[in-house]
Amino acid sequence: MRISLTPRAALAALLALPVIVLWPTWWVLLALLAAWALVVLADALAAPNPRSIRVRRDAPIQVRLGQEVSGRLLLTNPTHRHASLEVRDAWNPTAGLAQQRSALRVPALERRAIAQSFTPTRRGEHRSRVLLIASRGPLGLARRTARAEAPGRLLALHPFGSRRHLPSRVQRLREIEGLAAIHQRGQGTEFDSLRDFVDGDDVRSIDWRATARRRSVVVRTWRPERDRHVLIVVDTSRTSAGRLGEATRLDSAFDAALLLTALAGQAGDRVDLLCIDRIPHVSVLGRSRTTVLNDMVTATATVHPALVETDWERAAATISQRARRGSLVVLLTPVESSVVHTGLLPVAARIAKDHPLVVASVSDPALEELAAGRGDLETVYRAAAAEQARTERGGVSRALERVGAHVVDAPPERAPQSLADAYLALKAAGRL
Repeated sequence: MRISLTPRAALAALLALPVIVLWPTWWVLLALLAAWALVVLADALAAPNPRSIRVRRDAPIQVRLGQEVSGRLLLTNPTHRHASLEVRDAWNPTAGLAQQRSALRVPALERRAIAQSFTPTRRGEHRSRVLLIASRGPLGLARRTARAEAPGRLLALHPFGSRRHLPSRVQRLREIEGLAAIHQRGQGTEFDSLRDFVDGDDVRSIDWRATARRRSVVVRTWRPERDRHVLIVVDTSRTSAGRLGEATRLDSAFDAALLLTALAGQAGDRVDLLCIDRIPHVSVLGRSRTTVLNDMVTATATVHPALVETDWERAAATISQRARRGSLVVLLTPVESSVVHTGLLPVAARIAKDHPLVVASVSDPALEELAAGRGDLETVYRAAAAEQARTERGGVSRALERVGAHVVDAPPERAPQSLADAYLALKAAGRL
């Protein structure tokens, strides 16, 4: 606990200056200082002990990034004196606490609340670093300050902005599965129903037993197999830290992963998630289809880019352990020459031999703008550099496609939809 002076004490000291000027003798100054010290000390001792104030938080635990959430600090005064309090709740700035300092008066044996409003500006975990309570004396000249034990924690979740694209993709999924008005023939591996033979049907689909019973040619219809396994691998290395507009590349990758998870859950597939760089980090494995999306949002909230390169050989070993043969593997990593030089290409070739492989990348929309510049010499040089970067990305995409990967490369605003469409294309082609 420490004792400090308030601004009112400084004002009172200024009012004493004329006395010092009129009687500039040492004994007058000494008497004034002694009297002043006694008054300040008495005022400080008259203030209730801030350590006796009981504090309890009534605050939310989670909130989606960009949304506002409310909480309260409840302060109880168990003493028989009125308490004039100053409270400082020091959260990190990205927690978005509207007001960190508050002043209130708590009557004896009563409780008062401080309303708080949070609007986080950064995904992840936010904590209150310190909670200080200052108790002012009756004269307002001094205050006693102490630290209160009331830890605060708020988890800012991914906003999942691509959720708005889910209904249209689910409708397309229903069409592929034959559950909507459009019923596609010959797709998938699970038996769906029987119907009469029409021109163009595959003769291998004829059900001879049903044909014998009905005395007309009957064929089987199929639907895509359900309960398939989808393994999403998110690259959290240094390349994921690049900012694409207002968010990082990693945030855009998570947005695409969440939309794919929601869509795969509607299709009846099981989804697992791995976050890797040099070592595997957060993983969401073996969750049910009803809870996997919520579990994934919570688990990825605290994942941030690491300033290291990805060890793709270790990543390949982890994928081989987690994915059974035929599982869809989705690698969310930048399609750049620097990533290929770290060993992505041979690893992608090995994975594609055993699994359908999608390499999804979030491109930088600034390249398109720079490549179109022709205003002056400097702009032309920048356009040439941007065009070279785009050419290199195209070469990397073609190299990945030659080893059997399906490449999705789109800017942040289209990356989630493009990845979902690639998943649906694999469903429609009967590869998943």
